[in-house]
Amino acid sequence: MRKLKVTELNRLTTDEYRASVKTPLTVVLDNVRSMNNVGSVFRTADAFRLEAVYLCGITAVPPDPEIHKTALGAEDTVSWRYFKDTLEAISELKQRGYIVCALEQAEGSVPLENFHPERLKKYALIIGHEVKGVQQEAVNECSCCIEIRQYGVKHSLNVAVSAGIAIYDITNKLLYGKVD
Repeated sequence: MRKLKVTELNRLTTDEYRASVKTPLTVVLDNVRSMNNVGSVFRTADAFRLEAVYLCGITAVPPDPEIHKTALGAEDTVSWRYFKDTLEAISELKQRGYIVCALEQAEGSVPLENFHPERLKKYALIIGHEVKGVQQEAVNECSCCIEIRQYGVKHSLNVAVSAGIAIYDITNKLLYGKVD
């Protein structure tokens, strides 16, 4: 087995990426304070060709060297918008026909492996603050909460790790109907 060279990865150019068909999933960062987490979410959004990243509240916005450190330029390819308030972003997404879900541990939450998005629908996934999670007011406006089952003591994952797990799973279900 041989590792592939960068030139063998069939990478899109920035223009090709911008013109490409996107996965019908938008990530909403609800008051995420770590710029490293923000950058990591941009990079994951680029990898799975998500429609957009919405940055809300105290979440930092590009251009910023700390975001760039983990985004590695994905902040320049992935479409993004800033909203002063997460509820404003949710309202707009709902008006545009998105099904809005929070990635949160909540009463009645659906385990990620049991979440089955409809392939022809558009989804928004809200990911919350590193300590407080998704604010309750935002959870109240969601169609569902999706939870990543955890089996250890902490029952807490890093924002970027949680985002990566959920984005991978939901993207595969939206595009292929399953996760392999």
